[in-house]
Formats: sequence, C-alpha cells, structure tokens
Amino acid sequence: MKKFENPATNDLRPGLSRRAWHRMALAVAMVPWLSPAAQAQALTRAAGAAEGPRWQVDPFSLGVASGHPQPGSVVLWTRLRITDADAAIKAQPVVVVCEVFADAALRQPVRQWRVQTDAARAHSVHVVANGLQPGRPYWYRFVCGSASSPVGRARTSPGTDDPVDRLRIALASCQHYEQGHFAAHREMASRELDLVLFVGDYIYESSNPQYMLRKHLGGVPKLLDEYRDRHAQYKTDADLQACHAAHTWVMTWDDHEVVNDYANDLDRTYTDPQVFLRRRAAAYQAYFEHMPVRLGPDPVNTSQMRIHDRMAWGRLADLWTLDCRQYRDHQACLDPMRGGGRVVVGCDALAEPSRSMLGMAQEQWFSEGLTGSTKRWKLVAQSTQMSSSGVNTPLGRSAFTDGWDGYPQARARLLGTVAQAGVQNVVLLGGDVHMNVAAQLRVQPNDERSPVAASELVTTSVTSRGLSEKLLAQIRDSNPDILHARSDERGYTLLEVRPEGIRAEFRTTPNPAQADGVFKTQAQWAIRSGVAGLQKA
Repeated sequence: MKKFENPATNDLRPGLSRRAWHRMALAVAMVPWLSPAAQAQALTRAAGAAEGPRWQVDPFSLGVASGHPQPGSVVLWTRLRITDADAAIKAQPVVVVCEVFADAALRQPVRQWRVQTDAARAHSVHVVANGLQPGRPYWYRFVCGSASSPVGRARTSPGTDDPVDRLRIALASCQHYEQGHFAAHREMASRELDLVLFVGDYIYESSNPQYMLRKHLGGVPKLLDEYRDRHAQYKTDADLQACHAAHTWVMTWDDHEVVNDYANDLDRTYTDPQVFLRRRAAAYQAYFEHMPVRLGPDPVNTSQMRIHDRMAWGRLADLWTLDCRQYRDHQACLDPMRGGGRVVVGCDALAEPSRSMLGMAQEQWFSEGLTGSTKRWKLVAQSTQMSSSGVNTPLGRSAFTDGWDGYPQARARLLGTVAQAGVQNVVLLGGDVHMNVAAQLRVQPNDERSPVAASELVTTSVTSRGLSEKLLAQIRDSNPDILHARSDERGYTLLEVRPEGIRAEFRTTPNPAQADGVFKTQAQWAIRSGVAGLQKA
C-alpha cells in the first residue's frame, strides 16, 4: 500500500507540526481580506486540520462521494480506511472536518462541518451539507489530522419551482467486480452530467469462476465486517472513485447488495427468516456506511432501511427511486428445493391481485405522488425491467418469477393508474437484466388494443455478463412491445431530459469490459413530450 507522507515532527509549539503551523500562519495572514464569517471559518479550519492523528498511510484511500441532492443541500461521504500501520487510531473516535467551497480552486470557502466517527460505523462519514444555494456546483474535501481527501464535485438540485432547460443523467447498474473493469465509470466521470443514477447491484456477494477477470477478496459475505470488506474492495477501483468524485449520485438497490434473488425476508436457501434478517441488517448497514445516502438503517429494526425516495429537478422532472426488494411478496410458485426466481409456465399464483413487488404501502405512496405530480417529466428509477420478457411455448407463456413478470397484477395496477389518471410523460428507468432495452409499456403487455401508457429504458450492466443471443432472440420474438434489446455489450445509458423530449444513448463496449475499453453508441431513442412510447432518434 502506498505510504502517506507524514508532516515534519519538528514542532514549533506543543501540538503543532511545522506544516500545521504554516497552515495557521497562512490563515491568519489571509484574515484581513476575508469577510467576518470567512475569517472565523479560515481560522477554525486551520486549527481543525492541525488537530487529530498523524497518519502513516492515507486514510482516504476509498475516495469521496456526494449524493441525493436537494435545492439547499447534498450528502457528502467518505470513509476512513485505517490500516495496521495506524492501528492505534482504530479504537478511538476520530474527528473529520468537511469543507465546502464555491470554486474548484478551493479559494472561496462556503461552510465546514466537524464530524466525529468511530469503528461502530466503520469510520464512515455522512455530512448533510445544508445552507447551500440551489442548482449549482460545489467542491468539497475532508480533512483528518495530517491527511486530506481528494477533492470532489457536488451539485445541488434546482429550486422546486425553477425553470430548467436540461437534466443530464448517466443510468447504470450491475457492476460485478470479477466479471470486468469499471471502464464505464471512467467515461461517465469525463462527461458533463447533473446526476449518476445507479439502480442496483453496486456490489456482488457471489462469484462465477467461468467469467472471472479479477478476483473478490474473501468468500461470500454474511457478516457485517465481510460486507464492509466487499464494499471497500469495490471502492478501491480508480474509475469508480473518479465517477463518485466527479458527479452527484442518486441510488437505489437490487438483490446482490444482500444476496441473489432475496425477497423480503426469504433467501434462496430458505434460511430461517430471523437468521436471514440479521444478515440483511448487516448488508444494509454496510451499504449505508459506503454510500452517499441520507437515511441509515432503522435504529429500532436494523434489518429495515428506507431507500425509496422522490426528488424534484425544478419544474422539469420528478424522479422517484423505488425499492423492489425489501417489501415485496415472495416469488410465486417457489421450487421446494430452492427459492428465488425461476422460469415457470402455468403458475396460477401469478394472477393473485394481492401480490406486490413494492409492498402495498410503497405502491400507494408512489401512485399518489405520480398522479399528483405537476412536473413535465415523471422519471421512475427502479431496479429491473418492467416490460414483459416471457417466451411463448407450446405449454403456454413463460414468466420469470423474480422480475415484474412475476408480479403482473402489481404492474397492471401501476400502469393502470397512469392510464386512468391520464398522467403524461412517465418513463421507467431500470437495470438488472444485463441488456439494453427500449420498450413500450401497456396495461396489457404486447396487446395492441391496450394503449401505450409509459415508456421504458433499461440500461445494460457495467460489467455483468448478459443473456445468450439465442434466448434473447426468443424474448424479442415473443414481445413486440420491446423495440430494442441487446445483451452482448456492457456500458451505461446517457439521458438528456429537456422540456420538449428525452434523448437516450446506449453507450457500450464489447463484453467483457476491459480496463481500456472504448465506448460507442449502440443505439439512440427519443421520447417526445405528450406522446407515450419511444421512437428511434
């Protein structure tokens, strides 16, 4: 591991190194040219930097991140990674100073926060940086003793009633560390974006030796420290760090942040629910400790954590993030030998009207928000593909029970709400299936007599391997609502949202994603305001 340069130990006064003394002197020298508020902040920042541990190894090796913006605030994140060289620091609370600036040169300080963290939260830091101006960029860093973090760039959302001409989003999901390199994040980091929208499978708990390009450390995580280690390994990736530092993220999760195909309190091996919920609590805590999200696990019931949310981008758009895992009903027609999703034909339970992918409480919250929205665009981020992907067979139509085909009545309720209320400009944004999809959404899938109610764009995976072309051809043939589907390439989706329409660009590189992968445009699709459905751009 790279050694972190220590300040000189030749103290000019007790408790201050030569470098710290110079910082203080510089702050004092600048005071006459600063406003009163900035004067106090400069002195406090210099004093705060002088305090704290003197690090042998850089504690900010996991980078920085910002997320979940509001008009006057944004979440700023880091985590101190403490190595054996600084082991004495692990057992005690540590103070971290978070600094926010109005300029990239860090010459215009805005605000600072002093945050105490400790081992109970893996020395993670979440700062809700409030008191900021809406709709503008800020630059931030963290300081702890002799160490300073990389500088990140964050953005607040516009005021809820502000006119906005454009929203640029990079939509991404499914980044199996072992199955490829995070070159998509390298390209996203270089783009002019307002948000990165990540819709699930940020980490993978599982391995597949057949497709391994690089290796997870440790085995399958089940305990808190094991999930922490898996998140930390992902966060060491330079391209992922760069994308977090460059852009503000909005996030939801899918299953691999805990375990493949889990549904509410049930996993694939039918583990006792109380035992599984302890594992889920560990996974949720580790997720919170490593993500720029606002809310952590419920302090009373730690196996619960709210991730679904709604945010506005001026008058232009409302953006929902939905939770398709925590509250859902168990998959229908379960195999008694193995739980989780499977392909079924003739499963009568699929028709039960009470079954829900989101849980009834979240369904109601979302439906009420959707029908009450006054924004031009209603963008719905959720973790998987909503359009039907079943295959017609001699025995009937197949359904994959872990996806929306496994919850057809819930899908019909949501799209029926859109159709009956006449809600316009609804766009579903998904991931999970490791392929690019552009599709029409009808209350009755693939039935031309059922009007198109909404549009769907699903992004391919950052790295995770896709379906075979043979199976995908069958899916395309059986689902005329799917206008585009390709699973052979990796990447992300670039969205430009304007009042008059949305343009989507599938940016891809060949499978498996290489560290030096070159990206091209696989296809472009457009959605016009007031017209449900997609057109080729």
